[in-house]
Amino acid sequence: MKFWETKTLQQMTTQEWESLCDRCGKCCLVKLQDEDTEEIYFTSVVCNLIELKTCRCSHYLERCTLVPECIDLKQDDNFKDYTWLPKTCAYRLLTDDKPLPSWHPLITGTPRSVELAGISIRSYAIKESKVNKDDLEDYILDWEKKII
Repeated sequence: MKFWETKTLQQMTTQEWESLCDRCGKCCLVKLQDEDTEEIYFTSVVCNLIELKTCRCSHYLERCTLVPECIDLKQDDNFKDYTWLPKTCAYRLLTDDKPLPSWHPLITGTPRSVELAGISIRSYAIKESKVNKDDLEDYILDWEKKII
């Protein structure tokens, strides 16, 4: 059995925890929240710290200092509070007692499987610095056309 099938998120080592991230980059997309309904909308605008070729944070260890609104996901008991995570996120899937998808790098053995499956933001994300913050609503994604 694989570690993610036998351990809870809280029981995982830091290395195991980090390996669950598929590097899709969706959690780094700028999100907007409707004040009335509290519904969260993902935009195609992404944090300036992400490297689009790899979908990795260029300053991972300092990200929450450099970007105060960045959320540092923790291996804590309140992980169910992170309902804004994409439906494809391994942390969310495991929290909901669901299996990792067939394209996940821990299943395929290659990080490229995320991009080949069309899960990565690499092909459509726009860096935050290239967008006027007042125009963010123009970049809301239609997830019926994308997998989230």
